[in-house]
Amino acid sequence: MQRTYFIYLLLALCVACGGRGVSGGDIADEANSNSRSEGHIAFNADSAFSFVARQVAFGPRVSGSKAHKECASYLEKTLAKYAHKTVLQEFSARRWDGATVHGINIIASFNLSAAQRVLLCAHWDSRPYADNDPLTENYRTSIDGANDGASGVGVLLEIARVLSACNTQTGIDIVLFDLEDCGKPRFETANYGDEKTWCLGSQYWSENPHIQNYRASYGILLDMVGVKNPRFKQEGTSVYYAPDVLNNVWKTASALGYGSAFVYEKSTPLIDDHLFINQITGIPTIDIISLDGSSNSGFFKHWHTTEDNLSNVDKKSLKTVGDVVLKVIL
Repeated sequence: MQRTYFIYLLLALCVACGGRGVSGGDIADEANSNSRSEGHIAFNADSAFSFVARQVAFGPRVSGSKAHKECASYLEKTLAKYAHKTVLQEFSARRWDGATVHGINIIASFNLSAAQRVLLCAHWDSRPYADNDPLTENYRTSIDGANDGASGVGVLLEIARVLSACNTQTGIDIVLFDLEDCGKPRFETANYGDEKTWCLGSQYWSENPHIQNYRASYGILLDMVGVKNPRFKQEGTSVYYAPDVLNNVWKTASALGYGSAFVYEKSTPLIDDHLFINQITGIPTIDIISLDGSSNSGFFKHWHTTEDNLSNVDKKSLKTVGDVVLKVIL
């Protein structure tokens, strides 16, 4: 995601994007086993965290890197264990500096024959530039993106595990977008139209969905959901395009006892993957994203810095979001 409250001439929107560790498989398998033995299916915080850790362990997930290629393979194989169908959507896009970059959107579907469908999404790439770092010498350093990218994906992988073990009649599509966080860095001169240098994977998918004429009743985007003591405000783009979806999610969170995290406070609109989904596909889609008015960026303290690492991901926050999303879609 891009720097918050960065206002273009005619567009009062902001961009909301941009310890290595344990295996994302063993803990998830154990969670599946425990769920079956206990007779119920639940979101497992340890499993979700392990999925985040596994992504971060590859290193920064920047297009063209070994980490990018290996993580894409891991995500595809993990989703293939749980979903009824997985698709890799490879594409090329033009970066902010004119360079051609290779992207991979990863799509997993449940209940293929169901007419009523729900879209869940997050971005899996990480920022190539630590351009909000306190040290200017780090500006061109790729970041781990533990919160900004991996946390939302970790929650969705855990949701996929849960879905694989329960009987839901709703069709659910999980889309992991690439190249969300490769937008123009803040150390370059800003120009009108720079907002479209972000979210390249969601722009491509929205113009070229994995199924022709794809429709979903609504969509939920997860971004930066692993921060400690999260504050999920009602983000402005979501309010504008999908108020009913937003209100249902916040009502559900309150009913589950998570009202202190899902606060009834509106924020400035953000440029994130959901903006292009709403504008291009017309699927009403919200963004669950933690915002911090006390920070200079408006996002979490370590946003787009070299400190966006695994030590700053909180299991309880992952579970909070996972519980709410599962309750909404099931």
